[in-house]
Amino acid sequence: MPKTCVLVLLDGLGDRAHGMLNNRTPLQAAETPYLDKLAAMGSTGLFHAAKLGQPLPSENAHFAMFGSPRHEFPGRGPLEALGADVDFGENDIAMLAHFTSVLLTLENQMVLKYDRICGTPEEIDALHAAVDNYEKDGITIRLHKTGGMFSVLTMSGDVSPYITDSNPMVNGRFISAIRPLEAYRDDPAAVRTANVLADYLRWAYHRLSAVKENELRVRQTLPPINGLVTQRAGQLCPRVSMRNRYGLNGLSIASGHMYRGLARFLGMEFHMVRDSRDQERDLAERIDVAGAMISKYDFIHVHTKAPDQAAHTKSPKAKVKTIEALDRGLAASLDPLLHNDDVLVVVTADHSTPSAGPMVHSGEPVPVMFIGDGVRRDEVARFDEIATAGGALSCLRGEEMMFMILNYLDKARLRGIHDSAAPQEFWPGDYDPLIVGEPEGE
Repeated sequence: MPKTCVLVLLDGLGDRAHGMLNNRTPLQAAETPYLDKLAAMGSTGLFHAAKLGQPLPSENAHFAMFGSPRHEFPGRGPLEALGADVDFGENDIAMLAHFTSVLLTLENQMVLKYDRICGTPEEIDALHAAVDNYEKDGITIRLHKTGGMFSVLTMSGDVSPYITDSNPMVNGRFISAIRPLEAYRDDPAAVRTANVLADYLRWAYHRLSAVKENELRVRQTLPPINGLVTQRAGQLCPRVSMRNRYGLNGLSIASGHMYRGLARFLGMEFHMVRDSRDQERDLAERIDVAGAMISKYDFIHVHTKAPDQAAHTKSPKAKVKTIEALDRGLAASLDPLLHNDDVLVVVTADHSTPSAGPMVHSGEPVPVMFIGDGVRRDEVARFDEIATAGGALSCLRGEEMMFMILNYLDKARLRGIHDSAAPQEFWPGDYDPLIVGEPEGE
């Protein structure tokens, strides 16, 4: 039976049916001979990291896919901070932040004009320097650059992560007022955190508007970069590593701060890669890295963001081309792993990303397949959202993905067996040997 799982994660692969594709999804419409070949070699099915119909961001979907329960999830902000080596404490909160262009109404309400806006490195440095430090009511706010217009915002003091976002995410909408979440509306820390963050965002608007680089942009009839929006606050919390919960030494091969932060949070190793315009080569090279590492790890996550990025262009045909490129990348690299009886290959996505319409992600399940020694073979011969619905795996949910991986690695614990005092899902667990000493005196 296999000893190592290689999980190939095609981010945002799932989609909806589109009229321009003859009411097919991009995956159905794409020419994917290699993915179809894989589907005929093992078990197929569908996967959703939570409840059917719930759209998930990648961090939540990956967290569940890696087998961690929802109550241990720290939030996107802390994961981004960990991945970007931001210095913040266990009691601090962290959230995503980025510069935008906003308009002020006659009623002094801020309207998001451009959620995504470009600036020169010199402009970004000046904007960041204007608002990177703020203190009020015993709370300190720091803005940490992570790349381009994007940052992580940290708050220290008597703070709470249970606050709303300020980013409406859609141009033309009002910037959201910061409020405590409903369940924490009477919590002093949440109220204080919301009030101070709101004051900071107001202060930031005036500071950014006065930066000389913005005055120059206005004279050049360019939109000012005069707003800062926040979202997805969180706080580090107790967690169990992948090794201690599932007995797997994990490696993640991916690009982006969030994936590095998630790996650090779960005690996995991380191999940073860079995205290029050659999606086929990028994926093939990542598979090659995984192949070189299989003797060192029990679980290797190989990630590409390409399908998700293609879907965000809102062009189904662009996503078709991306999927076809990834199929060629797999064909160029995956065969050595398929022919290794010690390797379990899993191919799936974290969520669906619709390549038309207003939604960022959508709640349909995504296709999944398992290929390896001992894996049941069903009669499915195509890898897409419709064909795999009739596969042997049915529809896996959340942590069931990791349990199935553990099962095919012959590490699944028989329920009721307690060799370890810790609540471990793998077998044999971590336990101490019973030592025989000298006979007891009569």
